[in-house]
Parts: sequence; structure tokens; C-alpha cells
Amino acid sequence: MALSATQKEMEFKKPVRCILDVSDVEVWQKSSAYEDLMGFISALNDSVKRKQNSEVAAPSEILKKILSVLETLQSWIVEIPAEDDQVGRFGNKAYRKWQERLVERNAELITSLLPEGLAGAVVELQAYFTDAFGNSRRIDYGSGHEANFVAFLCCLCKLGIIEQSDSPTLVLLVFQRYIQLMRCLQKTYRMEPAGSQGVWGLDDYQFLPFLFGSAQLIDNGVIEPDQFPNDGFAQKYADQYMFMSAVAFTCEMKTGPFAEHSNVLWNISAVKYWSKVNSGLSKMFKAEVFGKFPVMQHFVFGSLLSFKPAAKS
Repeated sequence: MALSATQKEMEFKKPVRCILDVSDVEVWQKSSAYEDLMGFISALNDSVKRKQNSEVAAPSEILKKILSVLETLQSWIVEIPAEDDQVGRFGNKAYRKWQERLVERNAELITSLLPEGLAGAVVELQAYFTDAFGNSRRIDYGSGHEANFVAFLCCLCKLGIIEQSDSPTLVLLVFQRYIQLMRCLQKTYRMEPAGSQGVWGLDDYQFLPFLFGSAQLIDNGVIEPDQFPNDGFAQKYADQYMFMSAVAFTCEMKTGPFAEHSNVLWNISAVKYWSKVNSGLSKMFKAEVFGKFPVMQHFVFGSLLSFKPAAKS
């Protein structure tokens, strides 16, 4: 995972916004945080190459704890049902109650993951954790929120709580459970896509399931990229590959011909090899998520993910 844990005494601080205008994006792309996060995502991507979901190892104790936290968040959806008098396509106001509970209890949930000596890290971790599940004012969710969940996991890695050996399980169990939770939130509370590009975006809500999922499919010997847009095809393999699950969910949420409602994915299906799809999606992530001011302007920086320039190798 290429991120060494420093468990010596660290001075934790409340993270703050640093990407305040478009010119700050270039500074961010040269920062220590950018290097850490891209290295983390690349390592996770590499760890699941050629692995089906069923090939995942049993979770370590810390991953079990994270999964338990996600199950707790899932249970709140049942306890806080959508309001049935809601009008309009997006934004059921009951989501604000769900998010309010998250804000109230996030410190408690995060503390359950930390050894006693690192309890001070809550002040940094809760910023990423809270923003990982959408925005309560706009009742929306997008790839910037997804990036916050990855930042949360990255910080746990930097603290030495998640080990490098956890990487495949972190993707195929923990991250996948997070995606399942987010899909339930999106459907239950009709969350608006944050900064959606419509048919010109990869997906209305997520990005990384397609990246990690394409890594799984490299050299699979059965499924070719040009097959996944076919009616019912993605659903058939959704349990085995994250990419197919993401396509199946897109088809569930959208209507009409695939080429019209998901034009970028349709174009990706023309790429001959999954290895090319994977490398192309990695470049696209850097450009369309980490490289876009509207996506990254709300991201915050502290001591674990620093806005300071990356050390030159």
C-alpha cells in the first residue's frame, strides 16, 4: 500500500479547505495528500487485478470493525424511512435526519476503530467520514463524497491501523459494502447526483467501482469489454465483478438505450482489452475527479493528508 504508518506522537488538527479557486487545483496535484491518495488508490487497484469477488480473504479484525460501522449506518435507513409526502424527483428530506444522526455519532463510531493512543485522530478522520455519505443541504452525492471515503481509509492506513495485506479485502468487502450502502441511500432518499454530467459522465454517482472492477476483469478469459452493454449481461455477472454490479445499477436507475443514457460507458465498451480500460479509467479519474475544481473544492486537509508540497524523490 506504500504508506508507512507513523505511530509516533502526531499533532492532529481540524482539516480545512485549501482548494479555494481553480488555480489551487494545480497546487493540490503537487501536494503530499495527492501523492498519498493516488498511491493508495493505485495500490488498491493493483491488489484486485484478476480477482473475482469470491476470491477475497477473510477480513482482519479492523476490517470487521469497519464493516460493523457500515452495518450500523445501514440500520439507520430502516429507522429513518423516507417521507411519503415528498414531491419532486430528487431529495427526500428524511435524509437530513439520517445525516444529522451521522454528525451526532460519528466520533463514537470512529473511536471504536482506533487504539487508545490514537484517539486524537478523530478530529481529522471525522471530516472525511462525515463527507463520505453525501451533503445534507443539497441532499446529493457524487464522486467527491466517494473520494472522502477513500481518504478516510487512507488515513487509517497511514495511522498503521489498516495493513498492506488488507488491500484486496479492503476493496472487495469494505469498499464494496460502502457502495452497497450508498446505493441504498441514493434509492431510499432519492439523492441528487452531485455535479452530474448526465450522459456525458461515467456515472451519476460513483467512479471507483468501475476502476477497481475493471482491474478484476483483466485477463478473465470469459468477458470482453464489448459485452457489458448488452441487455441483462451485467446483471448476470454482478455478483462476481464490481464493474458489472456498477453497470447493472446504472441500468436499473436509468431508462432507454444504453448508448444514450451512458454514452461514456458505451464508448469504453469499444476498448479491446480490460487492461486498457483500467489504465484509461485511472487517467480519467485523475482528470475528472481529482483534477476538477467543482469536485475537489470541498475537500479538506490536515496533518494526515497535507496540502504541503510532496517530498521530491
